[in-house]
Amino acid sequence: MKIAFFDAFAGAAGDMFLGALVDAGWPAGELGFELAKLPLDNYKMKVEKVTRGPIAATHVHFEIGEEHHHRNLAAITGIIEASSLAPAVRDRAIAMFRDLAVAEARAHGSTIDEVHFHEVGAVDSILDIVGAAAGLEWLDAGQIVVAPMNTGGGTVRTQHGKIPVPGMATLNVLEAANAPVFSSTDRAELLTPTGALVLTHAATGYGRLPAMQVSASGYGAGSRDTDPPNVLRLVIGKTESRPDADVVTVIETNLDDVSPEVVAYALERLLAAGALDAYATPIQMKKGRPATMVSAIARPDDADHLAAVLFAETSTLGVRIHETHRRKLPRDSLIVTTEWGDVRVKLSFLDGRRHDAAPEYDDCARLAREHGIPLRSIMGSARARALSQTSDR
Repeated sequence: MKIAFFDAFAGAAGDMFLGALVDAGWPAGELGFELAKLPLDNYKMKVEKVTRGPIAATHVHFEIGEEHHHRNLAAITGIIEASSLAPAVRDRAIAMFRDLAVAEARAHGSTIDEVHFHEVGAVDSILDIVGAAAGLEWLDAGQIVVAPMNTGGGTVRTQHGKIPVPGMATLNVLEAANAPVFSSTDRAELLTPTGALVLTHAATGYGRLPAMQVSASGYGAGSRDTDPPNVLRLVIGKTESRPDADVVTVIETNLDDVSPEVVAYALERLLAAGALDAYATPIQMKKGRPATMVSAIARPDDADHLAAVLFAETSTLGVRIHETHRRKLPRDSLIVTTEWGDVRVKLSFLDGRRHDAAPEYDDCARLAREHGIPLRSIMGSARARALSQTSDR
């Protein structure tokens, strides 16, 4: 599977996004060809190799003729719909502008039909966003990870007057996407509304550089020479798509002041709340204190909810949350009939060959109690029957 990683360590803007794509291999001629499908002609595209600090990068920018650019969403949508862009590019670009209209309307106490784009309604911003939509089609990555974005800080002057950084629309875009951000300075705007918009629309997830075999990289330059260098980094690679692999979140905490009954109940609550697994590990803390580490394995979207369970059910003052990669054996299930009753069994496979069979404990325990038979006898019978009824894949 093709995978891409955008690293906005120095923020991002529309021109930086386009520059990163071109620097990573998207032919500038193809970008120009796509933009020529718009009913706009009062611009000239320039693509230059530049340096920002010690980094060689590509700068894509537009020279625009004189124009009135206070357009609303309907006007911009009309321009895009009147183009000969491919439907996927057209629809993505319109969706971006619609989301931006929602962010702008919220920022200014208006509606998406009433709000007028100012800086982002200009021709160069339309070209940036449509170009980004076309570039994402060229990139065609099955997974796009975006690192936490550097917003910058301080204030910036706009057509609405001086506003704090990140700007209100930028912040609304980031909030809607639940995107992670940080700031390394209070003296400059590093993340523009367009930069936030295209990155959050591109992202299938957020985080660190994912595991991949790197095939290309590129740096898109902004218009300023700043520290850190005013570039957006793009890394492209491939990763093996495996149905038996996924990413899970581990939530854990150390407890040295609760009873075993509290730990046991917390594990029950974690499992009931959606944890894939939950367990307790005896540990020794400082000064020789015996303690218990309570851990839960969860889907990433459930992490905050399960952390709340730990806060509610234990005396912990903090939990650790981190992502980890998991490898799983392919599995299947069936019901086997033993001489004492039916038992559900989980099957596992390794390299296409039948690996093992695990009878469901609850079924076996119920039958053992009903018939006065040792649990291990029922489990052994169910396992043998399951193995005899299945074959390799």
